[in-house]
Amino acid sequence: MTPYLKELFSGQKNSHHNFFLLAGPCVIEGEELVFEVAEKLTTICQRLEIPLILKSSYRKANRTSGTSFTGLGDEKALMILEKAGKHFKVPTVTDIHAHEEAAMAAAYASVLQIPAFLCRQTDLLIAAAKTGKIINVKKGQFLSGASMKFAVDKIKNEGNEKVMLTERGNSFGYTDLVVDYRNIPEMQQNNVPVIMDCTHSLQQPNQSSGITGGNPEMIETIAKAAIAVGADGLFIETHPNPAVAKSDGANMLRLDLIEGLLEKLVKIRSVVNNYNH
Repeated sequence: MTPYLKELFSGQKNSHHNFFLLAGPCVIEGEELVFEVAEKLTTICQRLEIPLILKSSYRKANRTSGTSFTGLGDEKALMILEKAGKHFKVPTVTDIHAHEEAAMAAAYASVLQIPAFLCRQTDLLIAAAKTGKIINVKKGQFLSGASMKFAVDKIKNEGNEKVMLTERGNSFGYTDLVVDYRNIPEMQQNNVPVIMDCTHSLQQPNQSSGITGGNPEMIETIAKAAIAVGADGLFIETHPNPAVAKSDGANMLRLDLIEGLLEKLVKIRSVVNNYNH
């Protein structure tokens, strides 16, 4: 685990042999939801000794339909995320979408995340880097793992060495994604932690309904394979009732299923660690 992640997780009970987890609802729909999910996740992760970063977006800028929910208001949502992180004593992560948002979000969140479609936006990467926060860059659906070197370079050239990369699948046809697991070790060549996004990699975009589809039944398969090939962390969006979620309900994991999944993944990680040593 890198020094900046050790520092980030210093207040949590964790096994340094475990993967770490970025998890939470896709978007901040309200304080009650965020606290419900955070309480469940922190309880599970403390027991399993999995370092946790609580994830939720304060705004969803990339929606298929113009009528889709985008957020409660930037600072209102960020204050909810910050409050949950402080209450449960865990770090937080949220997306930013434009360079002028970096400083605002950095005042509330521990980690800034660059959405996949924006991973080549130089101004955005530089502004994020200048906050001094850990920056998690999602690999674009249109890029190879090796090409993410340039995103890492843009951040490090600003004097910020605290970078993570996230694999989330590649476009395959018009309405599907496929995961190429070679991207995980390729991106690890940049000497940064690499995360597998187990939910967005199962999106089925560009549906005629204007609402992105998904295949949540395959979340466990994606997660197991990622741990087997050595991913440092996992990204899982979760909701008590995905059917009524205001964003990405089609590919979020139901909250009551996450404990059983994480128990399996911890066992797989233990086997992988023993094999490698």
